[in-house]
Amino acid sequence: MKAINKMGFEEATPIQAQTIPLGLQGKDIIGQAQTGTGKTAAFGLPLIEKIDPENQNIQSIIIAPTRELAVQVSEELFKLSYYKRSRVLPIYGGQDISRQIRALKKNPHIIVGTPGRLLDHINRKTLKLDGVHTVVLDEADEMLNMGFIEDIESILSNVPAEHQTLLFSATMPDPIRRIAERFMQNPELVKVKSKEVTTPNIQQFYINTHEKQKFDVLTRLLDIQSPELAIVFGRTKRRVDELTEALNLRGYTAEGIHGDLSQARRMSALRKFKNGSIDVLVATDVAARGLDISGVTHVYNFDVPQDPESYVHRIGRTGRAGKTGMAMTFITSREMDMLKSIERTTKRKMDKMNAPTLDQALEGQQTMTAEKIRSLIEEGNLSYYSKAASQLLEEFDAESVVAAVIKLMTKEPDQTPIKLTDEPPAFSKRGGGGKGSGGGYKGGSRNRREGYKGGNRSYNDKGRGGQQRRSGGSSNSGKNKAYSN
Repeated sequence: MKAINKMGFEEATPIQAQTIPLGLQGKDIIGQAQTGTGKTAAFGLPLIEKIDPENQNIQSIIIAPTRELAVQVSEELFKLSYYKRSRVLPIYGGQDISRQIRALKKNPHIIVGTPGRLLDHINRKTLKLDGVHTVVLDEADEMLNMGFIEDIESILSNVPAEHQTLLFSATMPDPIRRIAERFMQNPELVKVKSKEVTTPNIQQFYINTHEKQKFDVLTRLLDIQSPELAIVFGRTKRRVDELTEALNLRGYTAEGIHGDLSQARRMSALRKFKNGSIDVLVATDVAARGLDISGVTHVYNFDVPQDPESYVHRIGRTGRAGKTGMAMTFITSREMDMLKSIERTTKRKMDKMNAPTLDQALEGQQTMTAEKIRSLIEEGNLSYYSKAASQLLEEFDAESVVAAVIKLMTKEPDQTPIKLTDEPPAFSKRGGGGKGSGGGYKGGSRNRREGYKGGNRSYNDKGRGGQQRRSGGSSNSGKNKAYSN
């Protein structure tokens, strides 16, 4: 309670109110809830209550799909266990393994890790789970999509038979249910119901545009809307790299994050974004899960996401903690089926927004300048500039002077020519396009090769065995579909 008060929490979220009492009773729990509902504290508080600080064994493991989520969960658990003095250690791919081995020798109580790296340590005998009494599977459906189910089963087989399991997932596909049946004892189902999958605090728009016009549309929207913190989502790593470079060429400060970047680069970009050093963060879907950034005002889906669930997670970066947000999705005429598929999943219609013109972008910048001038006038402290102002007004009429000031202060839309590599359009799973290994994209295998240059590098916390599964083994074709970006 001291830690909760220190963090400023006043009221439990619905998932917390239902999960915490059951967790404290030691029951196995299946929690079905979206990202951003407070799941970490829901499983973290009962887990921390059970930790014995005097016991030197690992007492709990949390399995998370991505590095970002593992880091975020471990930071949250560290804050929640501040007065309990529980030692929390995140372990994930992309981080020096010898450093992790040294950290494991310091007897952490709680491990938060990605499946591949956890299994790697188990196989090396550097991670012993015989003292574990609580296991948490976070974002289980995403781990299924990424082909980690076999790894999870291997990890769970190394945990003592007598333990508590808490499984959290936004959706409940059959493979997740089978894991629950096999590894859980009479689990209690906690389901947070909502009429709409997406938060009502987010205004959702789509813009029907051509592939070659998307970038101009994006920059004009940035000029008109002037977002405080904006995330732009691209479908592939190549797209993110090209978009980041193009935005910087046009005078915006942007950084990109995707699976091929080192963990240090990704954390650096997130730090700059959080402290306002950059205007725009450009990201692949890897970053849609586990990004804990408050204050995001605008999300731009430059490319339609791979599936409706990814859309929900992308736009869930904004409109958090009761604040409003805005999400815009760029749709080409060949992707209208995908729009309908998203609307069916979210049970909500997107409003159509017309692509802004160059004149509207310039007008938006002028409006911003006028607001700045108003603020300066209201603040006062202009006496130092009064003499120069009087001289100008003696030579010119007031309207010309103000117009010149607005022109001087206004950032005119940059028209530097930009060439982006075309991405194939997305198709809904019901709408055809790319049979077999394409995974919902026309020419899906080419997209996987060019956009991600082999899935294994994107999630390099995967063990060596994962590459064979992901690179097209027939027995796991369903997983390859889900992993097509």
